[in-house]
Amino acid sequence: MHIVLVEPQIPQNTGNIARLCVITESELHLVKPLGFETTNYYLRRAGMDYWDKVRHVFHDSFESFWKDHHGERCWYASTKAKTLYTEARFQEGDYLIFGNETRGLPEPFIFSHPQMGLTIPMWNNTRSLNLSNAVAIILYEALRQVKGF
Repeated sequence: MHIVLVEPQIPQNTGNIARLCVITESELHLVKPLGFETTNYYLRRAGMDYWDKVRHVFHDSFESFWKDHHGERCWYASTKAKTLYTEARFQEGDYLIFGNETRGLPEPFIFSHPQMGLTIPMWNNTRSLNLSNAVAIILYEALRQVKGF
């Protein structure tokens, strides 16, 4: 699986997701601009002791990522999507795309690809889940389907 973080801002989240990618043998894509340096103390503390084991790719912008991966099966996580992540039918090599912690993915992008948008149910009109939690929830459902565990 491929995890794509578009302009992540919080180094601890990215560190946790990097660790998750190592553990699940997923590839991490980081789309610039990042809200931190990859040498950041908090990023390293949160999981970058795994950094040498992380299969990762940097992309200069979301446009450049999209240009390079437009033909791939891409799923988009958003609180504005209508399809529950459990209703998706994942395949090996899918790209799971997540927006940053404050803005998420651009609404026009989500609405122009509604069949590939995924949401995680949340109650009580609270703010959305932490980014690293959302990645873990959707990634493990995808792996459950693909790997059969």
